[in-house]
Amino acid sequence: MERLRVVCEAPSHGVELDLVWDGSFPVIDEPSHVLRQSGRVILDAVRIAQVGTWSGTIRVDGQQIEVDPGRWVGTRDRSWGIRPLGEPEPPGRSAAEPDPSFGFWWTYIPLRFEEFAFLLIVQEDGRGMRSLNEAVRVWPARSGRAPEQLGWPELEIRYHKGTRMPLGALIHLADRRRRPVEIDIESLGFVALNSGPGYSGDPQWGHGQWRGRGWVERVEHDISDPAVVSSATFGVVDHVARASLDGAEGWGLFEHGVLGRHEPSGFEDWASVAQ
Repeated sequence: MERLRVVCEAPSHGVELDLVWDGSFPVIDEPSHVLRQSGRVILDAVRIAQVGTWSGTIRVDGQQIEVDPGRWVGTRDRSWGIRPLGEPEPPGRSAAEPDPSFGFWWTYIPLRFEEFAFLLIVQEDGRGMRSLNEAVRVWPARSGRAPEQLGWPELEIRYHKGTRMPLGALIHLADRRRRPVEIDIESLGFVALNSGPGYSGDPQWGHGQWRGRGWVERVEHDISDPAVVSSATFGVVDHVARASLDGAEGWGLFEHGVLGRHEPSGFEDWASVAQ
């Protein structure tokens, strides 16, 4: 749970890397996550998460990138359990009787500050009812301090006008003495998880699908392509996050997606966008 090595050797596809991950703070145990659809459990999983740094080299089309841990920070997570991935099921009740008020609002934010790590994970339905909630600050192992729960987070998401693509967010929290803790998040760029990474209805491929033994493929997407930008509206998007808390600067991931209705955000249906 402290160091991992990741190696990719695919020179025929123009991609090679040899990277080492070093965890900066202890692994965070996330709460159990259960999601139901039309009365059925479609997700029942648990995860761990961690923030850290990368070192090593990346080569893409002959260009070598030196990965310096002083500049390259990152997050990782690992999940176990039942997830709605892999080969699709045949159409059933959810296809025959779709819920017109369906809503999915998701936010996942792991951050690395110099003195601590922070993790937020929240999911709500179309009414704003919360089915998953966690906000915790994690201190270095050498400190002997237990993880600090930061209560019931409330988020103000700032969206690009006319879209559901976030510019950033303000997270309102409180410590156990009810003292306010506020984290401001700024998006510095994004990757749509349904354009290449295989999540959220990627039309090319999805995790867990059988593509034959030894299958390898390289796919390139221009994130400024209007087709990519428009499809991102119907999936979860990972943003590079710069964060600030009481003058301290942090970096990490701002993962957000809102599908269908979400009353607290003012989205009444699939076509609603930020005003």
